[in-house]
Amino acid sequence: MEDKRKVPRRIAQTVLNSLKGGVVPRIGLPYIAVGRKNEIEALLHDVEIISEGGASFRFIVGRYGSGKSFLLQTIRNYVMDRGFIVADADLSPERRLQGTRGQGLATYRELIGNLATKTRPEGGALTLVLDRWISGVQSQAMADSGLSPDDPALTPVVDRKIHEVTSSLSEMVYGFEFARLISAYYHAYIEGDDDRKSAVTRWFRAEYSTKTEAKKELGVNIIITDDNWYEYLKLFAAFFRMAGYTGLILMIDELVNIYKIPQSLTRQNNYEKILTMYNDTLQGKAHYLGIIMGATPQTVEDRRRGVFSYEALRSRLAEGKFSRPGVRDMLAPIIRLEPLTAEEMLVLTEKLADMHASLYGYPRRLTADDLAAFIKLEFSRIGADSNITPREVIRDFIELLDLMYQHPDLQMQSIIDSEEFAYAKSEAISDKAADDFLEFEI
Repeated sequence: MEDKRKVPRRIAQTVLNSLKGGVVPRIGLPYIAVGRKNEIEALLHDVEIISEGGASFRFIVGRYGSGKSFLLQTIRNYVMDRGFIVADADLSPERRLQGTRGQGLATYRELIGNLATKTRPEGGALTLVLDRWISGVQSQAMADSGLSPDDPALTPVVDRKIHEVTSSLSEMVYGFEFARLISAYYHAYIEGDDDRKSAVTRWFRAEYSTKTEAKKELGVNIIITDDNWYEYLKLFAAFFRMAGYTGLILMIDELVNIYKIPQSLTRQNNYEKILTMYNDTLQGKAHYLGIIMGATPQTVEDRRRGVFSYEALRSRLAEGKFSRPGVRDMLAPIIRLEPLTAEEMLVLTEKLADMHASLYGYPRRLTADDLAAFIKLEFSRIGADSNITPREVIRDFIELLDLMYQHPDLQMQSIIDSEEFAYAKSEAISDKAADDFLEFEI
């Protein structure tokens, strides 16, 4: 995953600004990727299965700042390069998997709004995908029939090809109405009826609040609701495959917002929705669909409020007797993120130092010894072996780079000896213990 090419300035600026702000950049990840080899390989194995018509479900579990979002974004970029459509959403008090006030539907709308492809990575790709599908069907019909685009005889040929797609969707749950709407969008497209195209798109985005309104405008007596929205994502996964894409990957982060729900029954209803998704992927009821959920350890393991409070999920997801830190089963449903090692963080700081120097046009001042001293300080804090996160180290390091760039007379040691960095030294263990902890050569 490593990329040794010179980093374009636009990408370098975005990467450094994002990391300093504590968020994961959407671009440039290959330039700073370190570690996570086993986790990435496990997820890419899932991708291969999905591309062949299977389905997968994974939890990515790690503390805040441990690299969950980084891993998700890395996989997101990878699968889009390989023809997948990706939909991502962060859960919140207003967005859940199930709710009494439309919170599940709000999550669906967020996912559909964030549909992204390689050519539309920022999201909002629904109409692009629909239009590309129609254009592809027309091109295939012309190639098969030898007819020209303006030949009236082409229309029934295209209609037959559209019917082949919609008839296979009709066999799925809610597939009949979904297929009718796909067909309606096609006819609105070729007839230049922008209002009807817009109406169909609104329906797919779950913007109709009543069946009466949908019936009046589109002739369908069903709408997407808080209870059935996941079924439509399965339909979209199948349709996207027919439209020429490899499959659909759903990425749902911040599962902690379900853990925080005060009402036990509401939490259980949300966990039941997770169970439905999980069972579907394992039992072959979903195709060309991958689901990845991000969570903290407490969100999953707490037997009182977490995912494991729902016995049907705990019995399926609980780790076996033989896995332990350093020896994890990467084929299990839960991928637990191990902390990045000091060696891996050293490699990352070197990449960031080179990127910063290239962006601002100065010779890199920090030597390998300097970088090792910085990492030694960060990892020497009491409890660092279990509590330090990449986010904390990266933010400190980019601040250090910025200060040294803006004040060329400053040396790294004078900065880390200052009051601003004194807290790290005051909490540090002895140099000998730190040296024992950091067993890498400079």
